[in-house]
Amino acid sequence: MAEGDGRAALLAEIEAFYAGFGQAESLTAAFRDAALLVPVSDDRRILLSRYGGVAWVYGFTSEAEYARYIAARRAQPDASEDPPYRFHTLFGRRLVDWFAAHGDEPTGIVVNIAGAQPMAFPPDLSESSRPMAGAPVVGPPARG
Repeated sequence: MAEGDGRAALLAEIEAFYAGFGQAESLTAAFRDAALLVPVSDDRRILLSRYGGVAWVYGFTSEAEYARYIAARRAQPDASEDPPYRFHTLFGRRLVDWFAAHGDEPTGIVVNIAGAQPMAFPPDLSESSRPMAGAPVVGPPARG
């Protein structure tokens, strides 16, 4: 991890959450300020997974965390193709802001999904579209 990429602060906030001492506002701020590795397709589009009617973007705090995800995907019996190995490094705030403005469906973000302490930031699914306490809002796109 490079100094100033925000990953260490995010990992510390996630660890505090798992220890029972986390604060939603601090976790969200650390997420927004962290540079995450985000898997992309061959044509450089962010890859989405769908679960429970929601699209999810995976972000990783290191190449080792990304490799753990790839190994877990390969171990699944229904894995029809190799997962992607390409990634872009994007700040959490860029992911949230982009999907809020351009996403076609509610989209959440999961950090280190195959790691020891995964952390999900679900989309806001309420009709009022007000931010959920402790989670970045990645909701339906604004229509113009």
